[in-house]
Order: sequence, then C-alpha cells, then structure tokens
Amino acid sequence: MTEPQVWTLIGVFAAGLFGMLTLMSTMFVRIIRTEIGSVRTEIQGVHQRLDRIDGDINALMKHTFGIQRD
Repeated sequence: MTEPQVWTLIGVFAAGLFGMLTLMSTMFVRIIRTEIGSVRTEIQGVHQRLDRIDGDINALMKHTFGIQRD
C-alpha cells in the first residue's frame, strides 16, 4: 500500500468516526429532551391531582366541621 492510499484510508476512517460521533450525540440529545419533557408532563399531572385532592379535602372540612382551610 502506498503512502497516499494510507492517508486516504486514515481520512475515510476519520470521516466515518466523526459522522458516527455526530449521529450518536444528536440522538442522545433528542432522547434526553424527550425524557425531560415526559418528566415535566408527569409532574404537571401530579400537581393537578394534588390540587383536586386539596379541593376535596377543603370540601370535606367545610361539610364536616364548617371550617374553610387556606
């Protein structure tokens, strides 16, 4: 194998490695963004359920004891 062929192979392998690194980092960032979005959605759902439970407790306290909680 001649020296230009060796440098060509080095260039091809370097380009392939750089392309795979770019692809993997892009996919990793997309996965992380999706996971963060799903966690935010889940937290919002829990917050809404807690608000409903708090409203139910307020209604029970008012009905049972005649007390309005803050």
